[in-house]
Amino acid sequence: MKLLFICAVFCSFHVSLGNDLFKFIDISWGDGRGQMLNNNELLMLGLDKGSGSGFQSKNEYLFAKVQMHIKLVPGNSAGTVTTFFLTSKGEYHDEIDFEFLGNTSGNPYILHTNVFSQGVGNREMQFYLWFDPTADFHTYTIFWNTQHIVFYVDEIPIREFKNFEDKGVPFPQYQAMRLHSSLWEADDWATRGGLEKIDWSEAPFRAYYKNFSEDGCFWFNGYSSCTPNSNSWLWANFDYEYAKKSQMKWAQDNYMIYNYCQDTKRFPQGFPLECYLNTY
Repeated sequence: MKLLFICAVFCSFHVSLGNDLFKFIDISWGDGRGQMLNNNELLMLGLDKGSGSGFQSKNEYLFAKVQMHIKLVPGNSAGTVTTFFLTSKGEYHDEIDFEFLGNTSGNPYILHTNVFSQGVGNREMQFYLWFDPTADFHTYTIFWNTQHIVFYVDEIPIREFKNFEDKGVPFPQYQAMRLHSSLWEADDWATRGGLEKIDWSEAPFRAYYKNFSEDGCFWFNGYSSCTPNSNSWLWANFDYEYAKKSQMKWAQDNYMIYNYCQDTKRFPQGFPLECYLNTY
């Protein structure tokens, strides 16, 4: 808990919001397939047979709320994966994932979520969306603080992963993470377990991003930055915000298609510990 003490006592809390994506984001790979357009207000990631592409935030965080408007690859997107995630570095990394698994024309995207702590993930939950994510931009948010991780779609919470480290469940809270996003080919598993392959005649595939915001404790020179008056943000929990709990229940009851905590074939000897603790 040393880092949390340093964060609460010494450092500065920061919020960034703006349309000039160049101030906040670096295109990190793709040999020109990722581009900033419209005076840096719009970012495009591209995928063709040669390569995909990706970007990353300029900042790292130890606890944050990161948000972006994303418009996914339209048409036959089978075999493609569009990602939006936080991750640290190294073999024992932490990671918080949104992954959008493409599909054949007329069939819905699958939103795949996962949480890694100390290099271990296997905490997948998957959803259909209640709208066409290719027709317009929609808002995707990762909220991560000392209490929990919450995944939001258009401000509706769809998943919460609580901090039960005191009960023996690893939770990401000691490693700084950076935001990454990518568009890449994964037709060996992404669509119907790899049965649907990517159709390269549809290339280039393109996803679009705008309106990035970051809010949280930034990581500089080995220290995470939050002032004492940001303590309420660090410890915020929506356990008693019944409207949000109701929204999450609605999303999971109506649109969740896979929950590792219900997969008896995968866990015949019993579910992971957090499955017995993490309830509505």
